[in-house]
Amino acid sequence: MQERLIASYGRRRGRRLRGIRRELIDEALPELQLTPEIIADYAAAHAGKLWLEIGFGGGEHLAAQAAAHKEIAFIGCEPYIDGVGSLLKLLTREGCDNVRIFNDDARLLIDQLPDACLARVFILFPDPWPKARHHKRRLIQRPFLQALARAMPPGATLLLATDHADYLASMLEQLLASVEFTWTARRCADWTHAPPGWVRTRYQEKAEREGRIATYLEFLRK
Repeated sequence: MQERLIASYGRRRGRRLRGIRRELIDEALPELQLTPEIIADYAAAHAGKLWLEIGFGGGEHLAAQAAAHKEIAFIGCEPYIDGVGSLLKLLTREGCDNVRIFNDDARLLIDQLPDACLARVFILFPDPWPKARHHKRRLIQRPFLQALARAMPPGATLLLATDHADYLASMLEQLLASVEFTWTARRCADWTHAPPGWVRTRYQEKAEREGRIATYLEFLRK
């Protein structure tokens, strides 16, 4: 029997969706949704020009990246259906047709990806699960990094961001101990300043108003 995954995310639904987001979930999502049966074929068809964002939240970053890089195919992974509705609204506004959506746990997606297909991966402000008893739910852990590395060729980029100091320390501990990734930072500005093309989200703006400052980590697949 397959071991049950411990969820790395919280709720999957908020209030009942209405209006345009409800319409987009009903009408647009079926056309853009990646199911387990078609993940491998989609990824193989776009290998080398495939970017993945895990936990895209409200979709601001993913939609902006897709609009700026029409030559790239994107997969957005987000279990929270309200965030999916927000992303669909942004994609419609931007006229983007280069994004596909996986509305479930990212680890299920990664298990279906072909080897070395992902050129870039974004994991921005993942849930820090601050209570010690919940640390097992944090996404950035050794088994996850090993699975992700399999789907990334040498030189592929992994970009992470967090505004939680304890999770930052945990991320660095896991990544620096890995044999698959190397940190690109050479000076303080490399982790205190946002990388080129960064898109600020509502979440980040709220965090900064509350005094939480982001740290940015760039790793390369060895």
